[in-house]
Amino acid sequence: MQTSSTELFLQTIGALNDKTRLTILRFIDINGAVCVCDIESAFEMIQSRISRHLKILKEAGFLRVERKGRWAYYAIRSPLDRFRQDILKEISYLEMDLPEFQSKCSSVSSHKKV
Repeated sequence: MQTSSTELFLQTIGALNDKTRLTILRFIDINGAVCVCDIESAFEMIQSRISRHLKILKEAGFLRVERKGRWAYYAIRSPLDRFRQDILKEISYLEMDLPEFQSKCSSVSSHKKV
């Protein structure tokens, strides 16, 4: 069964109805492709909770995931349709406390070839 445009719209809006997801989306938009372990570390959340938020944002059409070895990197999907581009622009105007990005995974993966 094909998803209607109304259902896609509601799924997108629903994904944004959470402060943590908005913050994660802004964090990824600013920092580019980010390893899930770095998101966990920055947001001080357990993996299952972060994964749930990332899954919702991915299903809403904002994120793409690329796997490199055992690491999963999340980035803003490209190309991104106008509607989602406008949403990201509006999110950029919000005052929010973003955690500091400190790469944990890349320092580990730099010692190992993946």
